[in-house]
Amino acid sequence: MGKYDEIRQNAWKANLRLPGLGLVIFTFGNVSAADHELGVFAIKPSGIPYAELTAEQMVIVDFDGKTVEGKLRPSSDTRTHALLYSRWDLVGGIAHTHSTYATAWAQALRPIPISGTTHADYLGTDIPCTPPMDEEMIRGDYEFETGMQILRTMEENKLDPGSTEMILVGSHAPFAWGSTADTAVYHSAVLERIAHMALLTEQIRSDSARLNEPLIQKHWKRKHGPDSYYGQ
Repeated sequence: MGKYDEIRQNAWKANLRLPGLGLVIFTFGNVSAADHELGVFAIKPSGIPYAELTAEQMVIVDFDGKTVEGKLRPSSDTRTHALLYSRWDLVGGIAHTHSTYATAWAQALRPIPISGTTHADYLGTDIPCTPPMDEEMIRGDYEFETGMQILRTMEENKLDPGSTEMILVGSHAPFAWGSTADTAVYHSAVLERIAHMALLTEQIRSDSARLNEPLIQKHWKRKHGPDSYYGQ
């Protein structure tokens, strides 16, 4: 068994989940799986339809964004993944989609407000949205700057990537992450459902209130932290 086989398999299987969850069409999006001890990650090759993907096609890339092993060109978003892995040691998987509702909020340049307990089960704050890039950033290393936008927004809002595992890139689309590639896909699906619910909530009542803090903390702490009691 090759030293990269495990992350190749993990990335491949995680990518195959995206179409079934309704998070991508055609060749949209990508998932990666990292091995921090080896300093590499496996990521979907660029422009390959999901139905044609094989584990062997996953490209191995280091945390500087350089291809280590693989015959195909890695995803065009590779530099974003590489930067996030280089900064976040506990993140083992990253998913990027253009799912409909989350992308709509990103295009509107709006964080997703925490309006209900479903949202609070997964994070105790609004889902952040980065500001749009300026022209200099766009003309520069665009995918690297995308990662920098994510890092800056997390830092400016004092958000921990271990507890806020999803973000909207303004004018673009969502990213989500987790300890594994499967967890990153899970968070992408949760983000899309929360985005849909938030849109419907605002359509039903445009002045709907933010969830009150005691209820936010109750639902967050039921599933997270030392006093959690949800599940087996």
